[in-house]
Amino acid sequence: MKERIRSSRLRAALAVNEELILLYWGIGRDILDRQESAGWGAKIIDRLSSDLKRDFPEMTGFSPRNLKYMRALAEAFPDREIVQRVVAQLPWGHAITLIEALKDPVQRIWYGEQARVHGWSRKVLNHQVSSGLFGRQGKAITNFARTLPVPQSDLAQALIKDPYSFDFLGLGPDISERELERSLLEHLRSLILELGKGFAFVGSQYHLEVAGRDYYLDLLFYHLHLRCFVVVELKIEEFKPEFAGKMNFYLSAVDDLLRHADDRPTIGIILCQGKNAVVVEYALRDSVKPMGVADYTLSENLPAPLHAALPTAEDLARDFPMMSLVKLRIDIERELRVLAEDLGIVADRPMSLNELVSVTEDVLRLLPSIDFMSIVSILNKAAHGVDVPHDEVDRAAGISTRFLAAIRNYRATH
Repeated sequence: MKERIRSSRLRAALAVNEELILLYWGIGRDILDRQESAGWGAKIIDRLSSDLKRDFPEMTGFSPRNLKYMRALAEAFPDREIVQRVVAQLPWGHAITLIEALKDPVQRIWYGEQARVHGWSRKVLNHQVSSGLFGRQGKAITNFARTLPVPQSDLAQALIKDPYSFDFLGLGPDISERELERSLLEHLRSLILELGKGFAFVGSQYHLEVAGRDYYLDLLFYHLHLRCFVVVELKIEEFKPEFAGKMNFYLSAVDDLLRHADDRPTIGIILCQGKNAVVVEYALRDSVKPMGVADYTLSENLPAPLHAALPTAEDLARDFPMMSLVKLRIDIERELRVLAEDLGIVADRPMSLNELVSVTEDVLRLLPSIDFMSIVSILNKAAHGVDVPHDEVDRAAGISTRFLAAIRNYRATH
C-alpha cells in the first residue's frame, strides 16, 4: 500500500510538471503570436505579468523574467510534440538551461533527451553542455560494428567519446601514466561522470595471473547496461599499433578469467594523447576483440598567481567528502589485500572488499570493536559515483578512518 502511494505521488508530480511546462509553452506561444500580429512590445509583458499575478495570486512563475523565458521556450521549441516528449519531462530549470546554453535546435533536443533518460541534475546538464558532450559522444574509432552483435555494437559505440575531457584533474601535459591514473582515482566521481552512466568501478592496477606471470590492468570497470567488463588503458603518448596487441591480450585474459557465462564480450578502451586515424584503423582491422581508441585532454598548467586562489586538498576534502570516502575505500581495500597476503591467503582471482573482510575476519576480531560492515554498501556507492546523504557520508568516513587506522596499527605491531 505504501509503495502504491509513493508511486502514485511520483506519477502525480510528473503529471503536474508536464502540465506546467506545456502551460508555459502555450503562454509563450501566445506571446509570440501577439507580438507578431498585434505588435506587442516589452512593456506588454510587464502588464501581462501584473494581470496574471493579480488574478492567480496562488501561482508563482508569472514574473516578467519568467514570461520572457516562456516566450523563449516557444521560440526554441516550436513543435509541441517535442516539448511534450522531451522538455515537459524535465524540471523548468532544465528547460531554462537548454534555452540559455544552446543555440542549435538539434543539440537542444539531444541534451534534453539525454537529461531525461539519464536523470541528470541541472548541474550535471550544465557540465555536459560546457564540455561539448554532443560533439564527443560516440566519436571514437572502434571495431565494434565487426566484433560485437547488434544492438550491443551500437550501444558500445554510443558510449565511447572522443576526446575525453580530464580537465577536472588540473594536470598539465608533463605527467607520467601512474600520476594520471592516481589522479583519476582521486577524482573517481568526476571520472565516472565523464565516462557516462552505467560504469561501475572494479579496480585499478587490477591483477591478472596468466601462465604464472603477473599482469595489471590500469583501470577495470563493469558496464551495467552493456553487461560486460570494460578495460581502460591509459597512455601519455600518441597511439602506437602495439597498444592494440596488448589490449587484445588483456581482453582475452579478462574473458577467460573474470567473465561470467551471462556476461557479454569484454570491451577495451585505449586512451591516448593523440592518434593517427589511419594507423588506428590498420591496428584494429584484423582484431577479433572489441576495442576503441580515443584521445583525452588535460587542462593547461595554471599561472602561478592563480594557485593561491585555488582550494587546497584539505578544502576539497571538507567541501566534497565523497572524494575522501572513495579514497578511504581504496586505502582499506589495499591494506586488507596486503593483510591477506601476510596471512598466506591466496585466491584464484582478485577479491572484492566484502570477500577481503571475510577472509581476514580472524584478525579483524582482534581489532577494537568497529562496525565496518555496516558502511561497506555506502563505500561501494561512493566508488560507483552514487550520491549518498551527508549524514551517511560522515558516519562512513568516521568508521572507515578508525578501521583503517586499526588495520595499520595491527600490521605495524605484528
